[in-house]
Amino acid sequence: MQKNLTTGSVFKNMMFFSLPYLLSYFLQTLYGMADLFIIGQFEGVASTTAVSIGSQLMHMLTVMIVGLAMGTTVNIGQSVGAGDKKRAAWAIGNSAVLFMVLSVVLAAALLLAVEPITALLSTPEEAAAGTKGYLMVCFLGIPFITAYNIISSIFRGMGDSKSPMCFIAVACAANIALDYLFIGFFRMGPVGAALGTTLSQTISVAVSLVVIVKRTVGVPLSKTDFRPRREVMGQLLKIGVPIAMQDGLIQVAFMIITVIANRRGLTDAAAVGIVEKVISFLFLVPSSMLSAVSALGAQNIGAGKRERAVLTLRYAVIIAAGFGLCAALAIQVIAEPVVGLFTASAAVMAAGGQYLRGYIWDCMFAGIHFSFSGYFCACGRSGISFLHNIIAISLIRVPGVYLTSILFPDTLFPMGLATAAGSLLSVMVCVVAFVLISRRDQEKTVLSQ
Repeated sequence: MQKNLTTGSVFKNMMFFSLPYLLSYFLQTLYGMADLFIIGQFEGVASTTAVSIGSQLMHMLTVMIVGLAMGTTVNIGQSVGAGDKKRAAWAIGNSAVLFMVLSVVLAAALLLAVEPITALLSTPEEAAAGTKGYLMVCFLGIPFITAYNIISSIFRGMGDSKSPMCFIAVACAANIALDYLFIGFFRMGPVGAALGTTLSQTISVAVSLVVIVKRTVGVPLSKTDFRPRREVMGQLLKIGVPIAMQDGLIQVAFMIITVIANRRGLTDAAAVGIVEKVISFLFLVPSSMLSAVSALGAQNIGAGKRERAVLTLRYAVIIAAGFGLCAALAIQVIAEPVVGLFTASAAVMAAGGQYLRGYIWDCMFAGIHFSFSGYFCACGRSGISFLHNIIAISLIRVPGVYLTSILFPDTLFPMGLATAAGSLLSVMVCVVAFVLISRRDQEKTVLSQ
C-alpha cells in the first residue's frame, strides 16, 4: 500500500491522492447527512433538531480525532519520504496505543456528562430527550470512530488514500441500510440514527483490520513497535495537538453559533443544523486539499524536496478557491431547494436559505486557509494553523455571529456572512505567515552555502 509521492508530476500525484480522499469525505458526509434526511422522512422537527444538534457535537469530536491523527500522517509521510521504515513503524505502533487509550477515556468521560452537555447546548425542550439518547449511543462508539480514523491516517501517511475510501464506502452503505431499519421500520427516532452510525463505523473498522491482516502494509511491524516511546509520541502530539485544538475550536465556534440559533427558537435551530450539514458536504474539496497537501508535502519535505511541497500548496489553493467561488455563486440561486431536501417546513426552508446564502462564502475562504494549514502541518509547524484559527474565531466569527443575531432578529443571512468573514481573516494571517517562513528558509539556504 506504500506509494512514493516524491517523484513524477506534482499535479498528477495530488489529483490521484486527493480524489480518493475527496470521495472518502463525500461518503463520510453522506452517511452523516443520511441521518438527517431519513429521520426527516419519518419524524417531526423535534427529532430532526435532536439529530442535527447531536451529530454536530459528534462531528466536532470526530474532526478533533482526525486533527490529532494528522500527527501520525505527517510523521509517517516524512519517514517514508526519507526512506526510514523503522521510524515509520514506531509511528504506527505508538499511534495505535495512544489513540486507543485516549478513545476509551474520552468515551467514559462523555457518557458521564450527557446531561450537562445537552443543557450547555441550549437544546430546545422538545428535542432534549432525543438529543440525550443520540449522544449516549454515539459516545459508546467513540473507540470505533477513533480506530477507523487512525487506521486511515496510517494508510494516507504511506501515500494510499484509496483503501480508506473503500472502508468508508462500506460504512456509508451499512449506515443507510441500518437507518432505514432502525428509524423507518423500528421507529427508534434519534436513538436509531445513532445506533446506525455506531454500528456502521464498527463494521468499517472490522473490514479495515481484515485488509491489514491479509495485505502487507509496506512497513514491517513487530511487537516492540507498539511499546510507548516518549520521543515518538512527542512528535505525534507536537503536530497533532495544535491541529486537534484548531479543529476543536472551530467546532466550538460552530456549537456557540448553534446555541445562539437555538435561543432564537425551533425553526432557526433546525435551519442552522441543516445548513451545517450542507456546508460540511460542500467543504469536501477544501478538506481534501488540506489532507492532500499534508500527506504529499510531508513526504516531499522528508525527502528534502521543499519546492515540490510549495507547488502542491499552489495547486491546492487554485482548486479550492475556484470550487468555493463556483459553489457560492450557485447557492445564491438554489439555497431554499437545497435546504428543502432535509425538511418539509416552509419556515425552516426560508430561514435556512438565508443562512446558507451568507455562509456559503466561507467555502471559498476556508478552502484557501485549509490548504495553507496542510502545508504548515507538513513542515511541522501546525501551531500556525492553531494561531490563525483562534484569531479568526475570537475576533470575528463568534463576536460577529452574536452581534448580527441581535442586530438582525428577522434574518439569518448576516450570521452566515459573519462566519465567512472569520475565514477571510484566517487567509490573511496564513499569507503573511507563509511569506515570512519562505523568507526565513531562503536566508538559511543562503547562509548554508
